[in-house]
Amino acid sequence: MNTETLELARTKYQAGKIAFENGKYRESVENLEKAKDLLERNSRLGGEVGIWLVTAYEAAGRTEDAIALCQELRRHPYSETRDQARQLVYILQAPKLKRPSNWMTEIPDLGALSDNESKILIPPKPRQSSQRKAPAERELVDLSQVNTKDNRFIWVALIAIGLTISYLVWQGF
Repeated sequence: MNTETLELARTKYQAGKIAFENGKYRESVENLEKAKDLLERNSRLGGEVGIWLVTAYEAAGRTEDAIALCQELRRHPYSETRDQARQLVYILQAPKLKRPSNWMTEIPDLGALSDNESKILIPPKPRQSSQRKAPAERELVDLSQVNTKDNRFIWVALIAIGLTISYLVWQGF
């Protein structure tokens, strides 16, 4: 096998994996099938591509193709590929369990709605009456009750700011 063919197969393999991970299963199947056709079936990379293709087939709803490819991969020369194929065929051939309907959340099909029905009508905000409310009366504060004694906090803060600025100027900031 020449290096051009191998590089093309690896490119298709990577594209298939990325498409699978993005949920584009049909595109994944196409790329992985092309990669599989370009590789030797008994190579390690051929086995990896085959395993990925099995999962892509299953995700795309082609369970029979996935099982058939698993049966083929169970006779692969590499033990890792054989073991994965055995596990996958066991999972694929397992009976499907029925789930009670109360375990499921039904998502309504919004495709049947027309554009006008999908818009939500929001009533306008009620306008305030033309009569203006009288402004709230201001409270008068008795200054004899307010503590006006200097607590020297402002001086401590000003000295701290001055020292910080002096230090920054001294450091050449």
